[in-house]
Amino acid sequence: MVEQLEQAEWKPSPKTDADEQCEFVYQPEGWKNAYRFVALRYAKQDEPEANEVQQYQLFETRPYKYRVFATNLKDPLPFVVWFYNQRAAAENLIKEANNDAGLAAHPSGRFDVNRNHFQLALLAYNLNAWLMLFNREPQPDALARPHTTLATSRLRFLFIAARLWRHAGRTGISYNDHYEEKTTFQRLMTRLRSIAIRRTGFRPVMVPALR
Repeated sequence: MVEQLEQAEWKPSPKTDADEQCEFVYQPEGWKNAYRFVALRYAKQDEPEANEVQQYQLFETRPYKYRVFATNLKDPLPFVVWFYNQRAAAENLIKEANNDAGLAAHPSGRFDVNRNHFQLALLAYNLNAWLMLFNREPQPDALARPHTTLATSRLRFLFIAARLWRHAGRTGISYNDHYEEKTTFQRLMTRLRSIAIRRTGFRPVMVPALR
C-alpha cells in the first residue's frame, strides 16, 4: 500500500482537511477483486491537532501521515471522505446511546416490548440533540457545533437544584440565583417558549435558522 501511495498522482485537497488527495484502483494480495482506493495525506509539519484526529493512523512515512479508504462508491472524492467520516463517528454515538440513553438494557424477553424500549431510547437521544441545537450560538451550520453528550447535558440542564412552591392558587419553580448555568438555561427556556406554528411550519426561534 505504501508503494501504491508513493507512486500515486497527488493533488491539492481544498474540500477536505488534508493537504493532498489521490485515488487509484488496487487489488491487495489475497483479495478477489480490485477496488477503488481514496487516500488523503497530511504533511507532518502541518498535521491536525491531536484532538481533531478522526481515526487511528494505519501507517505513516517520514514526511506524511495517511488516511486510506477502500470503497465501491462512485461519488467524487470529497463526498466519499465525508461519508466515511460519518460512519467512523457512528461507533461513538452508539456507545453513548448504550451507556447514557439505556439502549443496551433490554427489559424484556418479548420483541415488541424491547422494540418500544429501543424507540424510547432513540427518542431520548434525539431530544437531547434538539436541546443542543436550541443551545447553539446564532450560526446557520449545525454541523459546525461540537457534540455534547447526553451525560454532559443531563448534568448541566436536567439535574438542577430547585424548589417547587404553591401560593395563591399558583404553582411555580424557583432556581438558585447562583446556579452556574443559569444564563444558558434561561436562554433555552426563552427559545422553547418562543416556538409557534405558522402556515408553512414552525417559526424560527433564532436567527439565522438552521440549514
